[in-house]
Amino acid sequence: MVTKARTGQPTLEEVAALAGVGRGTVSRVINNSPRVKDTTRHLVEQAIAQLGYIPNRAARALAGSRTDAVALVIPETEKRFFAEPYFSDIVHGVGDGLADTDLQLLLTLVRTESERQRFLQYARARRIDGVLLVSVHGSDPLPDLLAEMEMPTVLSGRRSGEESVSYVDSDNVGGARAAVRHLWESGRRAIATITGPLDMYVAQCRLRGYEEAVRDTADAGPAWIAHGDFTEESGRRAMAELLTRNPDIDAVFAASDVMAVGALHALRAAGRRVPEDVAVVGFDDSPIARHTDPPLTSVRQPVEEMGRTMARVLLETINDSSAAWQHVVLRTELVRRVSG
Repeated sequence: MVTKARTGQPTLEEVAALAGVGRGTVSRVINNSPRVKDTTRHLVEQAIAQLGYIPNRAARALAGSRTDAVALVIPETEKRFFAEPYFSDIVHGVGDGLADTDLQLLLTLVRTESERQRFLQYARARRIDGVLLVSVHGSDPLPDLLAEMEMPTVLSGRRSGEESVSYVDSDNVGGARAAVRHLWESGRRAIATITGPLDMYVAQCRLRGYEEAVRDTADAGPAWIAHGDFTEESGRRAMAELLTRNPDIDAVFAASDVMAVGALHALRAAGRRVPEDVAVVGFDDSPIARHTDPPLTSVRQPVEEMGRTMARVLLETINDSSAAWQHVVLRTELVRRVSG
């Protein structure tokens, strides 16, 4: 049998395949993340030694001078970007965080695989000094691909509890837990929830907070769960589904204000009064929460502060390539209004 000689340098994918792990795990080992088991780290280090893999640490040195530009990357459609106040608040916070610098902020929507590849080519060419990545789904490879090329990157939120890339997040579990406990203390006993898309860690955390609070209040009855995707239409549809499934629901925690707006529409269409018949609590405390009818009780996450903190962490990483990855979690607060 003739074995074809390999050409070029070994790749991160080849290391991952030989070690039997994902490429993200290899990146974490290369970057000395503490979130890797010793046995896994040993397997990866063996594969690196066997293949002679050399991390691409020269790329930044070859880049030489700065471009004085950073990219704010949002892997969502224009419709969602312009419909959800979360994104505009993040942009505003990032802008504040960069205001005293000479850095230009480039907004990029990555909606398809071809657009992702185009952006990666742009980043590999070192046309930017760093990346701020917002609204990341669990399966998104972009953070690991950027880590592989040693591009300074900060996420808004995280892909999992084992995230190794720098991120700024809010206490989604605690916020959801506080919302449900508030409903319980207000006398509600049949408390349902509308989740966000469960391929996003933020939605998983808000669901976990709901489930923990329901377990803690033993008399709250079974957990009623309907799934949404952070859009108004999904909130309307999920609320209608919940009412059909159990007409006795007297409260609902929606994992975003936008979905809570959809829930309010569905309740009104069903002849249910808010909060007399059904209390509603959202999450984000976006400007929309103050203008619903009735005004919406919501969990406030400091979105603009998240944006400012993301900018600060990115600047620290750009200015010191040896800086450790940072994981920042900001506090949430329940803001009580008329709806629940």
